[in-house]
Amino acid sequence: MVEPVILKLEKSPHAKLTCVPINSVRLNDVFWSPKMEVLRKRGIPHQYEMLEKVGSIENFRKASQGRKAREGFLFTDSDLYKWVEAVGFALAYKPDKKLADLVKRVVNDIISAQEEDGYLNTYTALTNYIRWSNLKDAHELYCAGHLIQASISLYRAGIDTSLFKAAEKFSRNIYEYFVESKNLGVPGHPEIEMALVELYRETGIRIYLETSQFFLDNRGKGLIGGGAYYIDHIPFRKLSKITGHAVRSLYLNCGATDIYMETGDKSLLKALNRLWNNLVTRKMYVTGGVGSRYAGESIGDDYELPNRTAYSETCAAIANVMWNWRMFLATSKSIFLDVMEAALYNNVLAGVSKDGKHYFYVNPLSDYNGSHRRREWYACACCPPNILRMILSLPGYLYAVGEDGIYFTLYVSNTAEISFKGGLISICEETKYPWDGNIEITVSPQGISHFSIYLRIPAWSEKAKIYLNGKSVKSGGVGFIKLTRSWREGDKITLKLDTSPRLLVSHPHVESNYCKVCIVSGPIVYCVEKADNPKLDIFSMALPKSPKLKEEYEHKLLGGLKIIKGECYEEDTGDWSSHLYRELKKCKTRYEKKSFVAIPYYAWANRRKGPMAIWLKLRK
Repeated sequence: MVEPVILKLEKSPHAKLTCVPINSVRLNDVFWSPKMEVLRKRGIPHQYEMLEKVGSIENFRKASQGRKAREGFLFTDSDLYKWVEAVGFALAYKPDKKLADLVKRVVNDIISAQEEDGYLNTYTALTNYIRWSNLKDAHELYCAGHLIQASISLYRAGIDTSLFKAAEKFSRNIYEYFVESKNLGVPGHPEIEMALVELYRETGIRIYLETSQFFLDNRGKGLIGGGAYYIDHIPFRKLSKITGHAVRSLYLNCGATDIYMETGDKSLLKALNRLWNNLVTRKMYVTGGVGSRYAGESIGDDYELPNRTAYSETCAAIANVMWNWRMFLATSKSIFLDVMEAALYNNVLAGVSKDGKHYFYVNPLSDYNGSHRRREWYACACCPPNILRMILSLPGYLYAVGEDGIYFTLYVSNTAEISFKGGLISICEETKYPWDGNIEITVSPQGISHFSIYLRIPAWSEKAKIYLNGKSVKSGGVGFIKLTRSWREGDKITLKLDTSPRLLVSHPHVESNYCKVCIVSGPIVYCVEKADNPKLDIFSMALPKSPKLKEEYEHKLLGGLKIIKGECYEEDTGDWSSHLYRELKKCKTRYEKKSFVAIPYYAWANRRKGPMAIWLKLRK
């Protein structure tokens, strides 16, 4: 069986690290394992039912049979492809004959609609649309990219080769039309760039990498109108500010990072670093979300980060995880993992309900009356299957392999067997992370002894302590801590991270958060929700500058989570029932002492409706 890695980088000359196969890692934790199991048992079959119900699968059957009535938006093929990719990850981690048979039937429906020259798109097949005639809007290349990624997932899981062959045939068609025949163009919605690079990595056939480069190099020439929304206003290598449609922009950055890891084009890496710095210092939510505007699902101006009207699409947070993972693999720098982890534990995870069958498309950071709720499905259903493929591929994100050793990237209780330089390194990791910062690691090498272990110390844990076989070896510092020695079976590493609650403030130019704080513990952003605070007016509450915060683990609450309790003040500024504005001198604020409970942001909106807020006032 081909190894089911997220990215195949063993032969990528400019990648500093490689991925660990999904089936080399077995999770046994109380945080991620239950969530993965819920999505496997409920999310996958529920989404299959919805894809049948709305006609996304039937469109392929209609195309193969010459029936012309098509259902859904023009890009719904991609919804099915993401579901297939997620199933590939699920089966790589845990075989399931019934699920494998189901996805094979879906694959048969997909390839039955493929045209003789390799082209495959149900919108073209079932409407009067002429292929490649509207690259800006038609999403042909976007859908093709998701087809490629789905086929690779199934191929690497050892489930199916027919979809992989179909994707290769389509990719050759794309190369011949665009590169070979010199039909200049770029996709209005990037995605295919990273997919083609991964196809190149799997096959070694260089035309796929050349096609990806072709699309990147032609961007910014005005071929699709020259607008910033499509990131077509400036050549990619000259970009300094991240802009446009959030998902498009981040997917494009993923593709550019993939191309860099194959070519070593330093102008690409310089541009990527500029864009990353602009994003994380001016345009990213504390939850790791991206995209402040409903208008065009787009990234706003510097410091434009409203809370109640935040768009922060779930797909954009997933793209943020994907891009930062690539930047980490390209550079081995831990700063990218800090951002990736924030997006994963907060915005991405908020996108799916506790029951695994309801989803957020938009993720506001406050809700005035509790009207924002997850839905079973959407007419534009890009987010639900995207969540599936992200979370079900999680085991492949826990480690990376470098030239001299193993990198610990995300901390989750697991056992892993990692191949390294002809040997095998067995790892047993025990932790209650993210609720607790204590991590116990047992290392047992076979066939190799001398190597390095890189422990990631998140930027939020400056007081970290490390012990080796009970002896202190390091205290303080962030980033990767390198432990190099001749390892013996049963060597134990103890890592203690400081997950005590802390208060964050925003840059002063973020108007929505002026004189406000948010509570964070480890990587988890907390919110205050009415369900836990029935007698408290959340939008009138104010924290003291040095609140005493108490942590408690609630086993029965929302699947088990850590809550944070504390004291606050409820502001009373008088009767506003007949006023919108009043003179300052007539406003007298009184404070009443109250108590509050905060829960992780990802868990909100799973109970009765009511207000929610992440950013809380500070008492004046």
